[in-house]
Amino acid sequence: MSAASVLAEEFEVLESIYPTELSVISDREIEIDVEPDYPVEGMESFKLKLSVKYLDDYPDELPILALEAVEGEIDESEKEALLQGMATIGEENIGMAMTFTLVSYLREQLSAVAEGKISLRIAEEREKERLALEAEEARTRGTPITVESFKEWKMKFDQDVAMKKAKDEEEKLRAMTPREREEYRKIGTRLTGRQLFERNRNLAHEDDSLMEEGTVSVDISQYDRTKVEEEEEDHIHFSDDE
Repeated sequence: MSAASVLAEEFEVLESIYPTELSVISDREIEIDVEPDYPVEGMESFKLKLSVKYLDDYPDELPILALEAVEGEIDESEKEALLQGMATIGEENIGMAMTFTLVSYLREQLSAVAEGKISLRIAEEREKERLALEAEEARTRGTPITVESFKEWKMKFDQDVAMKKAKDEEEKLRAMTPREREEYRKIGTRLTGRQLFERNRNLAHEDDSLMEEGTVSVDISQYDRTKVEEEEEDHIHFSDDE
């Protein structure tokens, strides 16, 4: 049987197997839409177009194969791996009609490719969720406090308080009359009791120096009230009218 007859017979078989997927381009070229061998959960649509060009010595030499994405996406590395796999299968079937075998292999491999894509998508989504969770935990956890960070915070806090106090003071003075401002400033220069105490911690004992030398303190508990009352009675005189 001639190579042309073998090829014509193979086309007839392929048309019966792939009535809607097969397109005959010429007597030596066909295209077949190929989908995964079984549905893959999460993959809405995935379909490739396999182009097959048969050489004069087919089936004793491999046909020229090409792949193109019809639905879904496939990168160049995945495409090259599929073509290399079909070439290996073709080498094993040299001398025989091999198109059906090549398409069956491609359908099986497309299922594996689709599962790989879904697994990669799930892994990427989980990684995004993990990173988002870590970012949220870091945001709510806050920054650990160290001696250095506390000093920096305290310095900034004191500066903010001083600036606010100065601003409030300026606004208060602006609302006063010149005389009120003068009186306010005088009051502000007076030392408080605490300030006086801090300047002279012996202030509480300064009154002791006012006592004259030789002064004797009196203990009231030793004072005899009965004697005083008797002395007062001796000085009382009654008139004849009484």
